[in-house]
Amino acid sequence: QVQLVESGGGLVQAGGSLRLSCAASGRTFSNYAMGWFRQAPGKEREIVAAISRLGHSTYYADLAKGRFTISRDNAKNTVYLQMNSLKPEDTAVYYCAATPSVVTPRSSREYGYWGQGTQVTVSS
Repeated sequence: QVQLVESGGGLVQAGGSLRLSCAASGRTFSNYAMGWFRQAPGKEREIVAAISRLGHSTYYADLAKGRFTISRDNAKNTVYLQMNSLKPEDTAVYYCAATPSVVTPRSSREYGYWGQGTQVTVSS
């Protein structure tokens, strides 16, 4: 089992920044690729970014390119999502997820472990 706990969400004005963190425990963190997803009210959960086990490979959804950066610190068992130039449409609950996959999956179905989510609200 892998336990994931997100933090860092909150209320920010449009154009502002937030840094989300996801702390993992329970298993060897470097054995898991990690992803950040988000879900807005009435919408399906969508991928934001993903990172491979050792951080050598990353994936960004179009919504994140140029604004968000995913990173990980395996010594701290933590994955981060730096979000800059936030827009009101970025408002959602953000979830981190883990998968033992050796690649960097983009589908939520590939991830078996999920955090409880952290709310991000961007005001206009």
